[in-house]
Amino acid sequence: MFEFLHFKDNVACITPSGEHLSYGELQAITEKIQGKTKPHQLVFCICGNTVGSLAGYVSFVNNNDATLMLDAHMERSAFEALYNTYQPRYIWAPEGFDVPKEASVVYAEREYQLWEMCANNTAVNDDLSVLLTTSGSTGSPKLVRLSKKNLESNARSIIEYLHITADERPVTSLPMYYSFGLSIINSHLLSGATLLLTPASYVEREFWQFANENCFTSFSGVPYTFEIMKKLKLWKQPMPTLRTLTQAGGKLSNELLQFFMEKYNPQGVKFYLMYGQTEATARMSYLEPEYGLTKLGSIGKGIPGGTFSLQDDDGRVIETTNEVGELVFEGDNVSLGYAECAADLMKEDENHGVLHTGDLAYRDEDGFYFIAGRKKRFLKLFGNRISLDYVETLLKDKLKECVCVGDDSKLIIYTTDNDFNEDEIIDFIVGRTKIVRTVFLVRHIDAIPRSESGKIQYKQLSLE
Repeated sequence: MFEFLHFKDNVACITPSGEHLSYGELQAITEKIQGKTKPHQLVFCICGNTVGSLAGYVSFVNNNDATLMLDAHMERSAFEALYNTYQPRYIWAPEGFDVPKEASVVYAEREYQLWEMCANNTAVNDDLSVLLTTSGSTGSPKLVRLSKKNLESNARSIIEYLHITADERPVTSLPMYYSFGLSIINSHLLSGATLLLTPASYVEREFWQFANENCFTSFSGVPYTFEIMKKLKLWKQPMPTLRTLTQAGGKLSNELLQFFMEKYNPQGVKFYLMYGQTEATARMSYLEPEYGLTKLGSIGKGIPGGTFSLQDDDGRVIETTNEVGELVFEGDNVSLGYAECAADLMKEDENHGVLHTGDLAYRDEDGFYFIAGRKKRFLKLFGNRISLDYVETLLKDKLKECVCVGDDSKLIIYTTDNDFNEDEIIDFIVGRTKIVRTVFLVRHIDAIPRSESGKIQYKQLSLE
C-alpha cells in the first residue's frame, strides 16, 4: 500500500528535535523492520506520534501483517486483557514498555523494540490488515477489522475531497491508534506530504511553537478539541500558514462552528465538518466549507465512492425528504466486521461494503444529511419515545455542559454546572416533552468522563 520511491526525496516527517526524514529514508527503515517479521502475523503496535511508531505501522501494513494499534499510555490491565485474548506473535513498542516475560527482542530502531513471542501463533485472514478498538474502552476485546482495501479507498477519497497534495503539512493533533488520527497519516503518506510528528498536546505551548516553526497547513480535532481551543483562547495565536481545519468524531455544536468560522474564514482558512465511524475505516461524509453556515448542523454528503441511504424500522428505503430513518452507508471503506476473540481474526468479510450506522438521520431537499440521534440513545418513558441526544440539545441554552443517561423508568441529567436550579431545568424539560416530572433527575458531576479522543463515556455514568 505504501510505495514511496516515486517521491523518495520529499520530506516524510519532521520531529520536534529538528529531524527531517525523507520518504526514501523512511522506506529504508521500514524495509529493515519488515526483514525481521514473518508476514501474515498478528502484531501489537504500541503507538505514539513518533518516527518509530510511524515506521512500524508502515512496515506491518506493507508486510501483510494484521496490526492492532494501541495507545502507549493505556492501562496495564487493558493491555493484558487484549494480550491474553489475542496472543500476538510480535509487539512493536517504545523502549521501557512492559512486555510479557516470554517475549524476546529481535530488532531495535528509533527508540522502539520489536519483541517476538514464538509460542504465539494466532492465525489471521490474509485480507486483514489493521485492527482498531471501537469508540468505547481501548481495553475492550471488541475490535474493528480493516483490510488494505478499506484503508486505501478511504485515504484516496479523503485526498480527493480535501485536495491533499505533497505541499501539505498536517500537525499530529490526534493519536495514531484512533481511526481519525490514522486516516490523517494514511492520506498524507499516500500524497507524499510532510507530517509534523509531535507527541505534545495541542493545549501545550510547545505544540503550537513546533507547528508554526514548521509552517503547518492543517489542524484536526474532535468536538472536545474545539471546545478547549475556545476556552483557552488558542484561536488568538498567530497561525499564518494554516489553510485547513477538519473536525470529526462527533457533532460539533452550531455555536462552536459559527464561532470558529467567524474567526478563521476571514483568514482564508477552510473548515471541513466530517462524519465517520471506525467501522467505516474513518470517514463517510463531509460538508464543504461554503455550506458550513447555510447548512448548519449537517454532516454533508457522502464521500467520493460512498453513498448514503435511509431505512425505516422495517428495512424499507426512505425516499422522502425530512423523514427520519437509520443512516446506511455503502462503500469500499466499510470494515470487514468485528473481532471479539482470536478465532474471529480468521473471519471473512461480513459487511460486504454495507454499514448500518446505528445513527438516525434525515435528508433535506438539497440532499444534505442531518443526524437526529442514536438508535440506542432512546428511552421509552410512560410510553413516550424520547431521544437522549435531543434532550442534551434542548439543554444547551440552560446548562453550560450536560449529558443524559437513563432507562425506561427515569432520565438523569448530569451537569458540571455548580449553580443550576433543578426545578427550573425539570420544568423546562417537562414543558418541551410533555412527560411527567417524576421521571427526571438532575445531578452534579465534577467532570464528564471522556475517552482520550474526547468522546463521552456514557457507560461510566451511574443509572442509580
